[in-house]
Amino acid sequence: MAEVSAQGHQPEYLFWVGCAGAFDKRYQKVTRAFAQILNAANIDYAVLGTEETCTGDPAKRAGNEMLFQMQAMQVIETLNGYGVKKVICTCPHCFNIIKNEYPELGGDYEVIHYSAFIQQLVDRDQIKVNLEGLKNKRITYHDPCYLGRGNGIYEAPRKVINHFNIDYREMKRTKSFSLCCGAGGAQMFKEAEKGQKEVYEERTSDVLATGANIVATACPFCMTMLTDGIKFANKEEEVINMDIAELIAQNLME
Repeated sequence: MAEVSAQGHQPEYLFWVGCAGAFDKRYQKVTRAFAQILNAANIDYAVLGTEETCTGDPAKRAGNEMLFQMQAMQVIETLNGYGVKKVICTCPHCFNIIKNEYPELGGDYEVIHYSAFIQQLVDRDQIKVNLEGLKNKRITYHDPCYLGRGNGIYEAPRKVINHFNIDYREMKRTKSFSLCCGAGGAQMFKEAEKGQKEVYEERTSDVLATGANIVATACPFCMTMLTDGIKFANKEEEVINMDIAELIAQNLME
């Protein structure tokens, strides 16, 4: 963003990469996949690079309101300084907090989750995918809490997946009745509480019950937890976890 701004250009979109997209090696692949999609569609966008800092979501969910506001104000100052109007987020947690909690602190933007953005690109024929690219695959989709119950976005990810000619299978707990992966609300960063089973184990059992060999996700937290669940169940040879951006990027047509 600093480079294009110095050239006098105002990109239409800011792609908010997020902490996981920047630092987690597995989710860096998702960041690259989504950037590949944006480039294929000739979208005018930029990223903040080293100027991007945490949105403050984990601090707020853990109960540290002061730290959240300090982090949020720093982000808002940066975005407003560049005159950002539209923000695309790959992380539902970043999406939720920038969309719903930044406005009262002076950060008012048009915020879109990348699943909805990809759906728009597909619907408008701005990208072409090989519809047979996932042929003979059985796919299920896990609803991220902050995307689904938190913001009512259920259909966009499914429309992206079902754009392919595939065997799509819903889990028994889905949409507004979906089960959390176990990482939300800052649970990712604390020790497990006493109980008979980890949440990710329970959710992975829902995945395995579908008979799917791909579980699609749209959140870095969900990807981490379900990948752990698949490993815990010793099903790594049978089931893989892929982000919806990877499903599209791997099957893009020129």
